[in-house]
Amino acid sequence: MGVSVENVLRLPIFEQAKVLTKITDKPVQWISVIETPVENFVRNNEFVLSTGVGCGEDITALEEYVKDVIRADASALAFATGRYLYKIPDRILKIAEEHNFMIMEIPWEVRFGDILHDVLRLISEEKQTGQQRAEAIRQELINCVLNGKGLQEITTILYDNTHIPAAISDHNKQIRANQQFDRYFLDVLNGKESEAFQLVSPEPFSDHPLVHYIEKYEIGPHFCYQLTILSNYKKQGYLLFKPEEDHELSWVDLSILEHTLTACALYFVKENAIEMTEIRLKDNFLLELAKTEIDIDKSLLAKAHLLGYDLDKPYVCLVGDIRFKKQIDGPVGSEEHSVQSSSMHSRNYYIQKEVTHAGDVLKRQTMTTFDEGEVIVYIEADAKTYPETANQFLDLVERRLHELLAGITISWGVSCHKDGLYNFHQSYEEAATALNIGRQKHEDGDRTFFSDTRMNRLLMALSHEKEIEFIVQNTLEKLIEYDQRRQTDLIHTFIVYNKYNSNVSQTARALNLHRQSLLHRLRNIEQLTGLSLLDADDLFLLELSVRLWMLKKIEK
Repeated sequence: MGVSVENVLRLPIFEQAKVLTKITDKPVQWISVIETPVENFVRNNEFVLSTGVGCGEDITALEEYVKDVIRADASALAFATGRYLYKIPDRILKIAEEHNFMIMEIPWEVRFGDILHDVLRLISEEKQTGQQRAEAIRQELINCVLNGKGLQEITTILYDNTHIPAAISDHNKQIRANQQFDRYFLDVLNGKESEAFQLVSPEPFSDHPLVHYIEKYEIGPHFCYQLTILSNYKKQGYLLFKPEEDHELSWVDLSILEHTLTACALYFVKENAIEMTEIRLKDNFLLELAKTEIDIDKSLLAKAHLLGYDLDKPYVCLVGDIRFKKQIDGPVGSEEHSVQSSSMHSRNYYIQKEVTHAGDVLKRQTMTTFDEGEVIVYIEADAKTYPETANQFLDLVERRLHELLAGITISWGVSCHKDGLYNFHQSYEEAATALNIGRQKHEDGDRTFFSDTRMNRLLMALSHEKEIEFIVQNTLEKLIEYDQRRQTDLIHTFIVYNKYNSNVSQTARALNLHRQSLLHRLRNIEQLTGLSLLDADDLFLLELSVRLWMLKKIEK
């Protein structure tokens, strides 16, 4: 591809020219007239014309001139003989042959202007043909993506038109397509082979704008190139390619690579859009299933099947409250962060991935969604063994999550198992209730089964009675106001005191209080409530009132 020295020599203007050394297949990207000194006036792949002025009678100067042109990596050198030069010395031709460089003679009568005109026209026509070809390939690549074809088809088009081995990986370095690219080099770059490699700055071998974005890897004596696939300034993946030599990458090849890069970016954008749409559909479907009482009919089952869910299995529901603790600047401390909704949030993506992995390990179907900082999971389970299944499942999820996401804490509520099917809303309500109760009774990260909350549920039922609500308010009103006004925590003090069966010493140690300070607090509780902590009935009334008040807070 492109104009070569051989193509140039076929022009009629060179009919009277005489080639003195072997004809090479080097590309010709430009032509110019250059006399001594050469310095940096000759570019790579440039066809050089010269009259030999200043060197005709000085063979040493002529030799240095030729060497400078060769060092500049020119395509060929043509001397106009008959005025300053009459014959190219054999020692000059020997130097050219040693460097596989072509030197030719042109009669003095042939005007350089005519040569420049014909060669530049040939280069222009070839470049225009190359641009048309690159444009046709660009359209083929875009149509490939728009017609639903994949990355393998993209690499096939690239290889068929350039014969350059290529591979495409995603942003996680997972190989998504490969066309004649040596798998060993891919394994080295991905750390699967022990051979060392290094990223080096490639020498500029073309003025194509894509060259500035190419990264070069050296792997022992070999090398390969990499281009980063970007869309919306986000890294989507990598295009790897391995020509035999730098000079094999013509302007057309680089244009085709640029169009391939665009096609890859378009493919990943399309793939991401499809994935996000599917995630939204799944999220909305599961949220509706969990939060509303809907009839499970054939159309809903069909919709679930399209989304990859099987609703004909028995499930238990697990609701988790996700929290992250991270260190903040300055003194040692922690700051809690709740997680955003939607499975598309990056941290939720890892949670969902581990949920799916744990389900696969246990050979259980799972369904997952997120809402207001909570993860909602349905896992297939049997009636008799569902507590064991739930615990095994959560053990697997949390063990891997703690390695992936530092500072994560999830408190779980687990529903009861229903012997029948299609109890998704009721199961969610049970799991959410268990979670709310557990957050009040236990530390972050604990698990609460709905079956273990019978006492709390009984109290919840009582708390809705108007008469009982009045008794609770009348009993605790002054205590609550005192805590709010004085910024104290007398209610918590009573809860701990009651937990240790009215043992003052144990309570003081648990609260890190002096014994006299605790006794002062207990006297305040008695004074504000008008109840005696030594009277069994008063103690029961106060405990019941505190429990019902705490449950009211949970419901709110």
